[in-house]
Amino acid sequence: MSVTFEDFRVQCKDAIGDAAIAFLYEAGGELASQTARNSRVKTGQTKGSWDYIVDESELIATVGSPLENAIWEEFGTGEYALNDNGRKGGWYYVDEKGNGHFTHGKTPNRALFNAYTTLKPAIIAAAESKLKGMG
Repeated sequence: MSVTFEDFRVQCKDAIGDAAIAFLYEAGGELASQTARNSRVKTGQTKGSWDYIVDESELIATVGSPLENAIWEEFGTGEYALNDNGRKGGWYYVDEKGNGHFTHGKTPNRALFNAYTTLKPAIIAAAESKLKGMG
């Protein structure tokens, strides 16, 4: 009796990789969208700046904003800074319209953190669903 061995390792690895990549695009898109929905809106610039990229070779999704204000919105500034490490005593600044303002800072909004916290169970369920039967 003869036994023939067929090697499907490459096809299995490709199927798992394709499923993981599909999951990363789905999760990254959902997280970026929820973060935008969580964002405060004054001009809409920061809200519209949230996006994601997927590094398919490393199987990593990164969600973020290129705007400095996104950091200030996430962690707060001045006396309201999240880790109590902001400037104390307030300061005066001139806005883009030339109007002067005195402020003690900006409270943290935590748009990205709250989006992740809200979506974490759904993201885990999506990963399990996409990779179901692959193990």
